Amino acid sequence: MNTADRFRAAVDRRDLAALDDLFTDDIRLYSPVKFTPFLGKPMVMGLFGVLLRTFEDFRYVGDCVGTVLTGADGSPADAAVLVFRAGIEGKEIHGIDLLHFDQDGRIKEFTVMVRPQSAVHALGEAVLAGLVADGLAPA
Repeated sequence: MNTADRFRAAVDRRDLAALDDLFTDDIRLYSPVKFTPFLGKPMVMGLFGVLLRTFEDFRYVGDCVGTVLTGADGSPADAAVLVFRAGIEGKEIHGIDLLHFDQDGRIKEFTVMVRPQSAVHALGEAVLAGLVADGLAPA
């Protein structure tokens, strides 16, 4: 089972401990609701704790694998795209998770893209509320 499969299985089980083993310590997560990335494993793990309890009926519905140019130097990295559907406050979200892997197969960069715009706004508000409640963002 590759890292993308293990990640998908951990999300399906809502298993934060399993996710923790899949991320590099310096992971960067690019979100559709924040201009700058979430940096480092503690922050990304906190974000996933919020996401796993915020999304309604989250499910992966497809995947693609390949290589992308990543990082400041544009070096190639193995990657996977996981296609998902979910709900947030009664709105249907369509999205992708783009996972970039390091040489050891751990996730070093994670980009989330979602549509439609109304769902992006609802997601941003719900995630911010969860981060504030967990003490990960200022009130």
